[in-house]
Amino acid sequence: MPRARTWQFAFAALAALTLSLPVSAQAPSPAPSAAQPAPPPLSVSGLIFGSYNYQLPTTPAQFVNQNDNGFIIDRAYLNFRAPAGDRLSIRVTTDVYQTTETNPNAYTIRAKFAYLQYDVPKFANGAAVFARLGILQNVTIEQLETFWPRYLSQTAVERAGYFASADAGIAAGVALPNKMGEVYATIVNGPGYTSRERDRFKDYAIRLTLTPLANSTTPLLQTFTITGWGYKGALASGFVNGGVGQVGAVGEELDRDRAGVFVGIKDPRLVLGGEFDVRRDGGDAGANTVASPRIGTTTNGRLLSGLTVIRPFAFTNATGRSPFGLVGRYDRVSPSTSTTNIALPPATDNSYHNLIAGMFYDVNLRAQLALDYQESLATNNDVSSAPPVQSKGYFLHFVVNF
Repeated sequence: MPRARTWQFAFAALAALTLSLPVSAQAPSPAPSAAQPAPPPLSVSGLIFGSYNYQLPTTPAQFVNQNDNGFIIDRAYLNFRAPAGDRLSIRVTTDVYQTTETNPNAYTIRAKFAYLQYDVPKFANGAAVFARLGILQNVTIEQLETFWPRYLSQTAVERAGYFASADAGIAAGVALPNKMGEVYATIVNGPGYTSRERDRFKDYAIRLTLTPLANSTTPLLQTFTITGWGYKGALASGFVNGGVGQVGAVGEELDRDRAGVFVGIKDPRLVLGGEFDVRRDGGDAGANTVASPRIGTTTNGRLLSGLTVIRPFAFTNATGRSPFGLVGRYDRVSPSTSTTNIALPPATDNSYHNLIAGMFYDVNLRAQLALDYQESLATNNDVSSAPPVQSKGYFLHFVVNF
């Protein structure tokens, strides 16, 4: 079956699931007869996080715009939510960030989320359905951020460049009955929310998250989560428009496929998680001429990551709470485990790692401080064969929700 027809069939099946699952599970509860108060016209919340960082040298010469000792505001998000009529609502999230262009100390603003959401009334068994249109959450990163504190670092798949956390498109979600998990699917442009659409292709993705022990009497097991996701993307060839001396335009798509599995728990006292992800990226070889024909190439990569957030004193405290905790994460990123049609392929042992380790303290329920060490180096610590952005240093991070 052609690839496009396969994905059309898959998403048609998802749409059927979205519409049929809650109905088959149970009819919606009748609306209460008493008049309900009108929802607030606008809800505003936000998040700001940053750090003081002291970077250690990794090369004899300084990188361009390298800041070895500085205060940085990494992100400032403002969330605006409001009803937009019956069953409709909007969300707009602004993203204030430090630019990486020639003026590195400048801060600017852009849209992170901007979407319209339609909610089907919840069902008595806990099932729910929603649909979104606009700049919205990509397939899995926001779900992973419920396990990993974003203010310390991006999640492993985002930091490794698998895809952005948000993109423009449409999405549908189904919360499964009895808190057993959810299904989330998207059709998006592909480049991510920081770039405009670049070609005629779209990216398709779906995630299934299961919490099979949600109704367990053991708190540590209630949040046990198994997530599987797939991302079918495509980019245009570099010869899509042809050119002088070329044999013609190339309309063939280049693969941009990803998939992964995540398993974890997120009890307030202990968070554990591990994931395995793979990627496949297409490319062009040759000059698209008679003398040098264009040949499609592929590069396969993988990612392994493990994380933990633990509050050791919470296990001995009668209240089960503690403001102190330890945090750690290790990513092993292999950009090219295998290639095809590349004349001089990169080494298959060119892996690098990201290491994060530190401690944190809850100032209050809305603010947290963390002291941590981070490094991104070649796996054998040979800095002459470094990852895309090699670094190591100490950080004093902060995050505030408001």
